[in-house]
Formats: sequence, structure tokens, C-alpha cells
Amino acid sequence: MSDPGLPPSWEVRHSNSKNLPYYFNESSMESRWEPPSGTDTEKLKAYMAQHHSAPTVRQDGGGTNEGKIRASHLLVKHRDSRRPSSWREATITRTKEEALSIIHRHEKHIREDSTSLGDLAVTESDDSSARKRGDLGFFGRGDMQKEFEEAAFALKPGEVSGVVETASGVHLIERLE
Repeated sequence: MSDPGLPPSWEVRHSNSKNLPYYFNESSMESRWEPPSGTDTEKLKAYMAQHHSAPTVRQDGGGTNEGKIRASHLLVKHRDSRRPSSWREATITRTKEEALSIIHRHEKHIREDSTSLGDLAVTESDDSSARKRGDLGFFGRGDMQKEFEEAAFALKPGEVSGVVETASGVHLIERLE
């Protein structure tokens, strides 16, 4: 991967809700829309042009999802999550351990075939994608948090991951395409 020109611990991530890149510091868990101070703007411009510009549409109409997958997820946030609030709760106060207990219970129901991830996501996910049954649409490498991306790309269509921990909380991921 090319150098984005960001200071140490900073990386470029992609917001699904806004469909825009943002900057995230893995050490401090800070996220922001503007590049952090100390950024090499020329390197950042080149990086953004290469990795975050609009997809090129081929003449035959194909290729816009090349190298991308489609997945849905169920997110349970906790008080130490990057943004401990959701459409379900203005302030999330549960501990990480409580969030893990909840997500493991959801995983058990999915594995027992008593419900689907999509059905659970509608009422139980702390992510705004809940209204779309957890569907995040198509995304490529570098668009999601690293742990999420690695788990999602390791799945085959139709498979559901085990519990995945990210700065956002704890997830179950289902690869759709």
C-alpha cells in the first residue's frame, strides 16, 4: 500500500454512512474528517487519488464492484467503543464484557438457525445499517476497519463470522456476495 503521508498511528478509513474517507488514530481512537497536523499534503493527495476516487466505469458497464465484496453485520457497541451511542441508545453504558455476552447470544441463535443475522440486525444492531438488515453494500480493501475487513474477506458468500472486535464494538459479519 502506498504512503498516505499521515503522522504515525493515523490512517485513512472510509465512512459507510457518509460514503467519505476520514482519518483515524489507532493509538488515541480519535477520528476526524480533516487531515491531522503534520500530514504531508502532497503524499495525501496522491494517496487519495489512487485509493479514494470514484470507481471507473468500463464501457461495457461492468467493473464497478471489481475486487469488492458485499456484507452485512450486526454491531453491539459498548461504553469504550469509538462512538458509544446509536439509533437505539443515546448513551451506551454497557461494558465490553456485556457486549460480548450479547453478541455471543446472537451468534448462538444464528448458528442454531433460529434466526438470521439480517433479521436480528433490524432490531439489535447498534449500527445505522440495521434498517437495511445490516447490509453495508459493496466495499473493497482499505474501506473498513482492518479487523472487520480481514474477517469479511476471509468469508465465502453465505458464511457468518465469529465475533470480530473493532474500535466500533463487537460484530458478527455475513458475507453476501
